[in-house]
Amino acid sequence: MTDTLRQKLLPVLTIVAAIGVIWYGFTVYLNAPWQLDQYEKSATEWSMSDLVYDTMAHDRPVLPAPHQVVAEIWKTTVKKKVTSKRSLIYHSWVTLSSTLLGFVMGTFTGMMLAIFIVENRAMDKSLMPWIITSQTIPILAIAPMIIVVLGSIGITGLFPKSVISMYLCFFPVVVSMVKGLRSPEPILIDQMRTYSASPTQVFFKLRLPASIPFLFASLKVAIALSVVGAIVAELPTGGQGGLGARLLTGSYYGQITMIWSALIVASVVSALLVTAVGRLEGIALRKLNGGQAVAV
Repeated sequence: MTDTLRQKLLPVLTIVAAIGVIWYGFTVYLNAPWQLDQYEKSATEWSMSDLVYDTMAHDRPVLPAPHQVVAEIWKTTVKKKVTSKRSLIYHSWVTLSSTLLGFVMGTFTGMMLAIFIVENRAMDKSLMPWIITSQTIPILAIAPMIIVVLGSIGITGLFPKSVISMYLCFFPVVVSMVKGLRSPEPILIDQMRTYSASPTQVFFKLRLPASIPFLFASLKVAIALSVVGAIVAELPTGGQGGLGARLLTGSYYGQITMIWSALIVASVVSALLVTAVGRLEGIALRKLNGGQAVAV
């Protein structure tokens, strides 16, 4: 148990340590010009240790040091009420709500489209090119349009943001499910037909189980894209709530540390959601394999 835990944690901690060292190095490098200019204006004698310390203590740095970002996250999570508009927990929940609803909508839409494409050749030829074309439209261009159009007919709040998340996350589900539903070898399909299996039985007993690994691989991508979609959708709302609104507020007031703290929290939320999907994948694959453990 201890060896397994060490094998899992050691590579992660090594990468985190390397990122921290590189981050601190760039903090000094990017903040040094302004600090050197301040030394020159005030005719202050300085040493390298003074420069390193002062570049990591700027109120509005070009790049905040890791400890400054951690301090900002601590201040806006532990030291703020969950219901406060300045709490990152509150903003994370707003983003998470849009993310999960959009993810469910996108997954359902993607699975239904994949079934239609696989079962109907006309749908395959006519629908798939349009699905691919839809992903060439930049999300930053279409997000304000969706917000404005739905708002003009009285639909506001959670649903418009979820639609943008759905728009991003349905595509990998469609592509992977089509691949998964078509993955059974023709000889297996022919064998089921010799047993007088109906198309419904072929689908539920052969095609659908074969597509499960493909589905969960796409869901890991889709849930991360859903977070991105929710954050992008919050940018045109004028700072009403969510991690996107937090990024926008930090940009307005030049609070770079606020921006970085929101980015770090967004990445943590994404990582937790992807991990949760991975756990569900393990459970589903164990059931498909008769309760035996499966590496995912």
